Amino acid sequence: MSRALTLNRWVACAIYVLVDVLCVGVGMGVPIFCIALGFPVGWYIAARARRLTPDLGHVLTRVLRQATLTSGVTMSMMLVIWGPASTMLFDPGADLANFGIPMILYEPLPSFIGWLALMIFISPFLQLLTTLFAAYLTLAASVRGRTG
Repeated sequence: MSRALTLNRWVACAIYVLVDVLCVGVGMGVPIFCIALGFPVGWYIAARARRLTPDLGHVLTRVLRQATLTSGVTMSMMLVIWGPASTMLFDPGADLANFGIPMILYEPLPSFIGWLALMIFISPFLQLLTTLFAAYLTLAASVRGRTG
């Protein structure tokens, strides 16, 4: 396990991007598995940051920066996948009711707008939250283990 924590930064980034692409593919464009990927990524980010520096302030800053970058990767993939569909908002002849998304707001146009917002913005934010949650739990356990 310690070998994984000492990986080159760019190798770790490449592995993350590949696993994130796999999670997007398994979810068929819906990033539910990317959100769940936030838990092991949060653990990894916190354990790696804790190993590199003993200063908790630097560790927290590094965790927040890297968690934001990981959710940014997911957000960019969601923009690539769902961004072209947003052109349907400006097409009066678009058949939004039969696009294949759930009618979460009972009307095609608001449901389509809500779906795009959920996929492009809210899901990467949820991934950020799961990553930070797992990272801070890892840090809390390591700080408690050292003091208690």
